[in-house]
Amino acid sequence: MLNLYDTRTRRVEPIEPARAGELRLYCCGPTVYRYAHVGNLRTFLLGDLIRRTAELRGLRVAVVQNITDVGHMADDSAFEDGPESAEDKMLVAAGVEERGPMEVARFYEAAFHADMAGIGIRPADHYPRASDCIPLMLDMIGTLVEGGHAYVGTDGSVFFDAASFPSYGAISGNRLDALRPGHRFDGAVDEAKRFHADWALWKHAGERRQLVWDSPWGPGFPGWHIECSAMSLHYLGDTIDVHTGGIDLRFPHHEDERAQSDCTVGHEVVRHWVHGEHLLFEGRKMAKSTGNVVLLSDVVARGYDPLALRLAFLGSRYRTQVDLSWAALAAADSHLSRWRSLVAAWAESPSKPMPGSYETEVVSAFEDDLDTPRALQALRRLERDSAVPEGAKFEAFAHLDQLLGLDLVRDVGRAPAAPADLPDGATELLAARAAARGAKDWAESDRLREALAALGVAVTDSPTGQHWS
Repeated sequence: MLNLYDTRTRRVEPIEPARAGELRLYCCGPTVYRYAHVGNLRTFLLGDLIRRTAELRGLRVAVVQNITDVGHMADDSAFEDGPESAEDKMLVAAGVEERGPMEVARFYEAAFHADMAGIGIRPADHYPRASDCIPLMLDMIGTLVEGGHAYVGTDGSVFFDAASFPSYGAISGNRLDALRPGHRFDGAVDEAKRFHADWALWKHAGERRQLVWDSPWGPGFPGWHIECSAMSLHYLGDTIDVHTGGIDLRFPHHEDERAQSDCTVGHEVVRHWVHGEHLLFEGRKMAKSTGNVVLLSDVVARGYDPLALRLAFLGSRYRTQVDLSWAALAAADSHLSRWRSLVAAWAESPSKPMPGSYETEVVSAFEDDLDTPRALQALRRLERDSAVPEGAKFEAFAHLDQLLGLDLVRDVGRAPAAPADLPDGATELLAARAAARGAKDWAESDRLREALAALGVAVTDSPTGQHWS
């Protein structure tokens, strides 16, 4: 069983899906006004690791990841000190790049998907865009107003009544009575609210003319937090097994999202909140303000495989702050190349059943709160274990790469023999083995491999299917 650290309960908990056989997973996605940096990618990898671990145990995993292309404003964090901006990040980027905001959004959204594919993150089932989900948000805001959890402020915006949700702060530990009021971009406290800790669900447009929609409360645009609540409830239902995001989203974004969702449906929506820690690079915070931003394209420009970044991330646990460096990426790239070369060489050896003890150790490490460093240690021991036949090592690495996502069989490939070269009965065995692998019946797949080997047919596996010679 998969176990993960729940930020709300502050302990490692078993993840038991509410719906038998299906894990419902919501991953906070990007605000598409700039490229995702490698710190963002580490956070996005968290959902992929959870998904792969659950799928290896036979669960169907429904994954939703939002695309924020409107409403993410610098003053959404209404409890921080210091000057803030009232400008939408999409509109700011559009002005700087002299393009329309939706043109900017689609460009960086495409770049996001390319980066995700580059580090082996499997696509989500749905990528709802905030701009396409305005009706969902308006319906949800209406429900909150009718239920007494939201009100129209003096400036025409609609605010959530934080005091109407008694358990606010359960994720971050913050208490409403201890929160200090933040200040707007003009240095004043927002007097449109009843209470300074309330936040905007719908913002009155005022003089704004772009990214504006009609609503029952007048023209305006959504607050940032309402987006994830509306999207997650619509696409995953009112019970979500796991919700992921970076630790910086714990407050106020996830606190606000939890309050909105729970008040809308009347019960706890998210069963487990799981957060990834910050990434430093060369000892400094990854942020545009510090001039310390590294993109996946920078990694590739140095000649490194993008999956070397993934391997570097696997070397530490997701909820541990990590200081990444170019030296560490160089080492990960070298390590990845060595493993691929070994896997290709092992594929030439007669097939043998994979060593169960190593398989169990690696899978158990993933299931133990994604202890990826321990999993890599086990694989390094397997690599050096002279008592394990090379054919068995190949089977283990090829199978466990379903968890790792490192494309370790990339260099394994043979031109298939002509059908006339196959011994009698081999065609049927190959078809049966392909069916067994499709059904994830690994024991039967191994048995059929042995039967084929007895006929003189060597079989290897890759992401594109089985290959034989």
